Amino acid sequence: QVQLVESGGGLVQPGGSLRLSCAASGTIFNIFSMGWYRQTPGKQRELVAVIFRGGGTNYADSVTGRFTISRDNAKNTVYLQMNSLKPEDTAVYYCKVDSPLKGYWGQGTQVTVSS
Repeated sequence: QVQLVESGGGLVQPGGSLRLSCAASGTIFNIFSMGWYRQTPGKQRELVAVIFRGGGTNYADSVTGRFTISRDNAKNTVYLQMNSLKPEDTAVYYCKVDSPLKGYWGQGTQVTVSS
């Protein structure tokens, strides 16, 4: 059974940094992409960043230049380095792993940016 376990969320002041991690356990064949999404109450879940099998990346405009996604294939782990955090980055952050047949979601980790 596949499980995605996120960690690294918390409370940080504006301008601060956090690093999120998402470790996948179980067997996922032919991972196509690994990504991070976020959601705030009353809004749809939105893509933050994604990294593809070939190493290419894609970022939401709102985080470009501040966030960096990376992965460790040997550990089936994806990371999100978040710098220069803003109050509007406050959300529950979810990781997602996509294979050709199925997508898998983590349980979410809260990130709160506040002074």
